[in-house]
Amino acid sequence: MPQAVVIATGNPGKVNEFCAILKGSAFSFFASKEMGFSEEVEENATTFRGNAELKAKAVFDYMASEGKDGYWVIADDSGLEVEALDGRPGVFSARYAGENATGVQRYTKLLKEMEGKANRNARFVCCLCLIKPSNSPEFFEGECRGSILTEARGSGGFGYDPVFIPEGHSRSFGEMSEEEKNVLSHRGKAIKNMLAKLGDTLA
Repeated sequence: MPQAVVIATGNPGKVNEFCAILKGSAFSFFASKEMGFSEEVEENATTFRGNAELKAKAVFDYMASEGKDGYWVIADDSGLEVEALDGRPGVFSARYAGENATGVQRYTKLLKEMEGKANRNARFVCCLCLIKPSNSPEFFEGECRGSILTEARGSGGFGYDPVFIPEGHSRSFGEMSEEEKNVLSHRGKAIKNMLAKLGDTLA
């Protein structure tokens, strides 16, 4: 029987990426909303790891309170760190242009702040938190280094993808197919690190 895992996010872009990367693994996975969890978890930690744990624990505790035992829960916190902006937007990436801002509004603000800056270096960071019954939380990280473009290119992906170009490539994440991006992305690397660690368990 495949292990049932709840993905603790309400972000459809993240759900799609998780599903694509985990396809063919020994998981059966569900978005937290499918399981009845609709709360907004306050992400008030100062690190990606801290926020990932907050989200994972909230969903795990909800599942336990509903008598839904045996599920694992995965949450991620991720964001974009830009050298010329002293690491901003960082843990505030999703709220950089306001709580309900669109991806276009967020990257438009970023491009405005980057005007005239020669250093375009940046990296996407992802930290996953995995909670299993009767186990301490486990953490897995991934990063993708690259640079910030001067204008958006492509309409694929979500968030800052159209303004980020990974190292060694000539196209932005927004111009790449889902499969291409998942090989390179911070989230893809974090998930693969998790699968490598859990390989024997899930075989």
